[in-house]
Amino acid sequence: MNDQPDVAPPLSPRMASSAVLEREGRFLLIRRRNPPAADLFAFPGGRAEPGETPAETALREFREETGITAFHPELFATYDLRTEARDGEIESHFFLSVFLVKADVSSEAIAADDAADQGWYTLDEIRSLPVPPSVLDCAERLAAGR
Repeated sequence: MNDQPDVAPPLSPRMASSAVLEREGRFLLIRRRNPPAADLFAFPGGRAEPGETPAETALREFREETGITAFHPELFATYDLRTEARDGEIESHFFLSVFLVKADVSSEAIAADDAADQGWYTLDEIRSLPVPPSVLDCAERLAAGR
């Protein structure tokens, strides 16, 4: 007989990646269509598929959400992201790898897949948008490094 209370096992983190493309002081952001970040503006990205490296995930998700083929991913930051319910239960848990990418300057972004909209934003504009803390952190760090 087990005297332990019924406790759900901790939620295992899922791997995810995003890609940052900057042009002339503006960052390409998409407005998310689906949870856990629905209606937030974020760098293009998403969950890893089986067998993908974090860099492969970033490039695939970037292409799926913007129509742009990016290249030369360079790891910039990593985040341990947890979304909690009101009762303290973990609703989602991701290990996020953020990559800086390059793309042909003539390529134009078209919102697709999980992206409801897209746009190019300055750091000041990003500060006024609903964004995850990791997006603001990356944009501020990149702007400070110029």
